[in-house]
Amino acid sequence: MDSKKEKYARIGIATKGFVYCLIGILTIMAALGLGGKTTGSSGALESIAGGPFGKILLGLTILGLTGFIFWRMYQAFIDPEGKGSDAKGIARRSGYFFSGLFYGGVAFTAVEILFGSGGSSGGNQTIVAKMLGSSIGQYLVIGMALIFFGKAIYQWYRAFSDKFKSKVKESGLDKNARTILMNSGKVGYISRGVVVAIIGYMTLRAAITANSSNAGSTKEAFQFIQNEFGSFLLLMVSAGLFAYGVFMFVKARYRSMATN
Repeated sequence: MDSKKEKYARIGIATKGFVYCLIGILTIMAALGLGGKTTGSSGALESIAGGPFGKILLGLTILGLTGFIFWRMYQAFIDPEGKGSDAKGIARRSGYFFSGLFYGGVAFTAVEILFGSGGSSGGNQTIVAKMLGSSIGQYLVIGMALIFFGKAIYQWYRAFSDKFKSKVKESGLDKNARTILMNSGKVGYISRGVVVAIIGYMTLRAAITANSSNAGSTKEAFQFIQNEFGSFLLLMVSAGLFAYGVFMFVKARYRSMATN
């Protein structure tokens, strides 16, 4: 990867961190009763647009997100890290591909907000509703829930195995930066796992009841945490997502963009 592509990818990783930090801040404020709102990426993007110089900042965010999409597709198709073409390698590269698609959707929502057409509504509920409309819909939605549970388990595995360090040039970090990396990465992955597991639970509930309104995404997961467990746990999880955003900033600076 040449230096321009590498810089573009690093900007993309940092932009992902910015979005996570904003989600964390808004939800922390909501948990503390200081305004803010429980929200996912769409709500965070709307907050950017509604702030000072909102259109300019949102436009820059869109450009940054395209950098992350580029990086994920580069990982999926060029395979710079040598994941290979065996079953495990294909699974990892497929994960990169679908991650790129997801952030493509986030970028598309940002474009809609930028041009005043509003963000896409419905999220997982819309997808689940379409699935439930087919003859095997409940089985498809159960499969979707299992994917979410698998992703949650993988997030926790990364946190507790310290696997998240493997792609970062630790030799380039001073002691303080290494401490930030360790703490923000671990807390961030744990919190991501909690949110994804709750999304999986809501998706499974939608499958069992054949009711798409029981499904949800990040916003609904936050609301579930607050309603079922209270504001303190919501504060902890949202702080964890902010920490994950910080980790993305560190990763953007020090991550190895190794090539075969």
